[in-house]
Amino acid sequence: NKRLRTTGGRYLLKSHDIEINPKQYEHYGEDAVVKIILHELCHYHLHISGKGYQHKDQDFKRLSQQVGAPRFCNSIESYQQRANYEYYCTKCHAKYIRIRKVDTNRMRCGHCNGKLRMKRQLK
Repeated sequence: NKRLRTTGGRYLLKSHDIEINPKQYEHYGEDAVVKIILHELCHYHLHISGKGYQHKDQDFKRLSQQVGAPRFCNSIESYQQRANYEYYCTKCHAKYIRIRKVDTNRMRCGHCNGKLRMKRQLK
């Protein structure tokens, strides 16, 4: 599925289909796709068996470890490439890069609790 952007693949609960992001193959090759298929087959097997198939469930964690399926795949774009906004702290001048817009009235600096200001919009 070419529309997948942030995931390597997904298992559809209703149709039991597995969709793979073709960009994973282009960037990382066949080995990455095999690992993604293993991961999605863990979801499939546990869902069909009536066990916990979500990432947070112990059944899923145990099965994926047994078959050697990774919990996450390699990202195609780095966080820096996907970032849209750059913020800075008015007190300590710490820099924060974010993909989504941040409510500067609610959010504060994690270092000194200072106010955040948008420095620039990257895209």
